[in-house]
Amino acid sequence: MSSMAALMAALAAGVVVAMTAAPPAPKIVIAHRGASGYLPEHTLPAIAMAHAMGADYLEQDVVLSKDDVPMVLHDIHIDTVTDVARRFPDRKRADGRYYAIDFTLAELKQLNVSERFDPKTGIAVFPTRFPVGKGSFQIPTLAEELQLIQGLNTSTGRDAGVYPEIKEPAWHRTQGRDLSPIVLDLLARYGYKAKADKVYVQCFDDREVKRIRTELGYKGRLIQLIEGSRPLLDDYARLRTPAGLAEIAKVADGIGPSLSDVVVRKSDGGYEATSLVRDAHAAGLEVHPYTFRADALPPGIASLEDLLRLALFDIGVDGVFTDQTDRAVAFLRKR
Repeated sequence: MSSMAALMAALAAGVVVAMTAAPPAPKIVIAHRGASGYLPEHTLPAIAMAHAMGADYLEQDVVLSKDDVPMVLHDIHIDTVTDVARRFPDRKRADGRYYAIDFTLAELKQLNVSERFDPKTGIAVFPTRFPVGKGSFQIPTLAEELQLIQGLNTSTGRDAGVYPEIKEPAWHRTQGRDLSPIVLDLLARYGYKAKADKVYVQCFDDREVKRIRTELGYKGRLIQLIEGSRPLLDDYARLRTPAGLAEIAKVADGIGPSLSDVVVRKSDGGYEATSLVRDAHAAGLEVHPYTFRADALPPGIASLEDLLRLALFDIGVDGVFTDQTDRAVAFLRKR
């Protein structure tokens, strides 16, 4: 009797047939601002290093220049990662800050990018990382970064994806600019437009996430970012509820919560999961928390590997944003 005939006979006889379960989806490592634990964030060398380390996806935070060029910068202002205050001292706004949108592409390219620092003191946020003010780095455009990643994919045979964030779209509109369609159009030109493509688009603004999917017609994978809980004012509390997650699932494919909303410390010093991952998975959403840093571990966590084990396997998140791509990749390979 053939295997198919045997199967049909067993079913006809009421025999329960065990089916092979599909393997779980692989966990993913997202290079947070590139290899930001080792090189100044969001620079092309940091992207190249993270790609070489084996990142599954590389993150790009995107803002606009004065001439509407999408630039890869974590913030709308540029005085925490560049020498803008020295090169253009008269270009700050009334609040004392320097904004990317006030500078053309040509002007932004004159700046030297540095490890992140406090603009008031000049002291590095992470003192053991790449020395502040050392080296020669530029702010990349989104197009430059996409070209680099795709070129490295070709030359190495790897297929690393991209993970751009639409940065403060509501603020950009107050400046008379509409960031999202500019970014989506550029992504589409580079072949990032469908769920089959290796791209996630992320945004903290839930109204913009809905607009990206509906009004702007984006067909690729979409992530609703969720800011960490705050005791007195929490604009994201409703998004963490089962009802809020169900609403997110109507337009998005996953959530990007703060690590502090995924695990909480117990009275005995250990950690336990909140309900967020379970509730998000029940709604059909992926969960990619941020940020896993070897030099900024939660109290009581001995190593980055211990934190990765807790989040990825004990709690079951689907991917992590990390500054130390190499260690996260090595950890998963050992598993």
